[in-house]
Amino acid sequence: MKNKKAFTLIELLIVIAIIAILAAIVYVAVDPARRMAESRNATRWSEVNSILNAVLKYTSDNKGGLPANLAGAAANNYFVLGTSSTGCNLECGAQITATACLNLESNLVDNYISQIPTDPSSGTSLNTDYYIMRTANNRITVGACDPERSAVISVQR
Repeated sequence: MKNKKAFTLIELLIVIAIIAILAAIVYVAVDPARRMAESRNATRWSEVNSILNAVLKYTSDNKGGLPANLAGAAANNYFVLGTSSTGCNLECGAQITATACLNLESNLVDNYISQIPTDPSSGTSLNTDYYIMRTANNRITVGACDPERSAVISVQR
């Protein structure tokens, strides 16, 4: 009887695992800037949802009433979230021109959110680089002013 030379199942699995690890490393190493942009956009999605959830919790706790600054704001106008009416960048992304800055900190912080989030790349407390809009029917839209890689980051409820 002749001995046949062949790979064992263990050897094949080890080779496949090594190839998968190398492929993952190459995938990350090929375009780290893209991976970082995707990471920042994921942060933006999370923060936009946090702002909207804080507004909705406030509304729920106050018998349907919106925060005073938002309720008094003109419907269907976009407002950049910030803590100052001066120093706030009113140009909010390519799609939206905000009409003014809106401070929701006194209504939301501590009870509904720990702090108003700021954009991971360019946000400050004066200009968070997030916007909010209320329709005439009190539907709220919150979005990111400067998403990366042509993304649109916006949620509405």
